[in-house]
Amino acid sequence: MFNLNQSICVIAGLAIATGFGGCSREGPSSASATGPGTKPAVPVLAAIAQAKDVQVELRNIGNVEAFSTVTIRSQITGQITKVHFQEGQEVQQGDMLFTIDPRPSEGALKQAEADLKRDQAQLVSVKLDFERQKQLLESKIASKDDYDKAEAAFHALEATIMADEASVSRAKLNVEFTAIRSPITGRTGNLMVKEGNVVKAPDDFLVTVNQVHPIYVTFSVPEQDLPAIRRRMKSAALPVEVEIPAAAKSEPAEMVRGELTFVDNSVDAGTGRIKLKGTFQNADNALWPGQFVQTVLVLDTLKNATVVPTEAVQASQNGDFVFVVGKDSTVQKRPVVAGLSRAGETVIENGVQAGETVVTDGQLRLAEGSKVTVQMPGRVTAAQPATANVP
Repeated sequence: MFNLNQSICVIAGLAIATGFGGCSREGPSSASATGPGTKPAVPVLAAIAQAKDVQVELRNIGNVEAFSTVTIRSQITGQITKVHFQEGQEVQQGDMLFTIDPRPSEGALKQAEADLKRDQAQLVSVKLDFERQKQLLESKIASKDDYDKAEAAFHALEATIMADEASVSRAKLNVEFTAIRSPITGRTGNLMVKEGNVVKAPDDFLVTVNQVHPIYVTFSVPEQDLPAIRRRMKSAALPVEVEIPAAAKSEPAEMVRGELTFVDNSVDAGTGRIKLKGTFQNADNALWPGQFVQTVLVLDTLKNATVVPTEAVQASQNGDFVFVVGKDSTVQKRPVVAGLSRAGETVIENGVQAGETVVTDGQLRLAEGSKVTVQMPGRVTAAQPATANVP
């Protein structure tokens, strides 16, 4: 039999042995659970910053206007006997448009010419009488009263002849007005009075001719851009481009180029904008009066500017930033100064150099120093995962 002291020693020995046995079994499992781990690389899309020339542009909606518009009216009342063009036809300056019945005007001209000849014949007789009375007065045979009457009759008939000559000139002009010609080169519009109708001068208008070669595009810009525009116009003509949508959505828009030729003399107080006009040759009739188009006024060109895709630039409370991918496939959060944006690209004035790789998609999962797997068009760069050191 064991005594009490022996029993206590045996129990204590078993407890110690059991404890060591438990520690020896759990040790490797615990070390494996708490050892350092590896974060997987984040897949991102990226692009390479490029250096290129970028145009500084002002984009606005403009309205196409005819270079010159003439409303054709008849200057005499009469019947239209002939229309010499088709509606919408291109006409040249001096081309015949309408013929007004010339017979009334030609009759009036003949009457005026007849009156002139009659009065010219009378003038011969009156002049002889005046000269005779003058000689008699000098000889003190005729009275002063007879002389004055002869002189008055002579000068009155001279005035009548001058009026007759004016009537002849006016009648000749009315005969010319029976042939209505185009005063400009342009395109005719809708014919308002058909052949055979009587037109009343000057109330009835017949047709409108628009000059479309060249042609204007009118648009407006904010007043704060005016100093830069005026400064650039002193050195060279400012180019203006017009974007014309393509007939099919799959086709690119057509760009037509002209130059700025007009700056209004005042700013609109209601809108704070100033009206400008660009002149375009429009040789292919791409622009049409009344059309609304997208205008691009090129103010300057930034040489060798660093550009990145616009989606690479992220905003924060501290300003704009981009994630730049290093050679070891880790990213650096770098603050940048972003400039103008155009066609999906943004100019980086400071913070990124041409040739560096910037993240364009997947930024929400990134932090300073994150490992990434970079995907770019045509290639995939896989980052090597970090290895854990297990003691």
